[in-house]
Amino acid sequence: MIGHFRNKYREMKHYTYILKCADDTLYTGCTNDLERRLKQHNDSKQGARYTKIRRPVKLVHSETFNNLGDARAREAEIKRLSRKKKIELTKNF
Repeated sequence: MIGHFRNKYREMKHYTYILKCADDTLYTGCTNDLERRLKQHNDSKQGARYTKIRRPVKLVHSETFNNLGDARAREAEIKRLSRKKKIELTKNF
């Protein structure tokens, strides 16, 4: 049963996103529920440690993927980009 759940989870829509924090830094992550995750980053204890002390955060870029693996790969790719290139991505949002 657990394997079935894992397969369903991996096949859901997933999102890679960039947030702009109150201190003007950028945060990159991935999730299967973008709206919920943004709320967590801004309002809950479940937000990432990095964003908790840099609230409020604003969604400035997102990309949609058909599986978790692709979303995580893109997250890693974006994290390796320079700040300048990340800002270029956000201009098209």
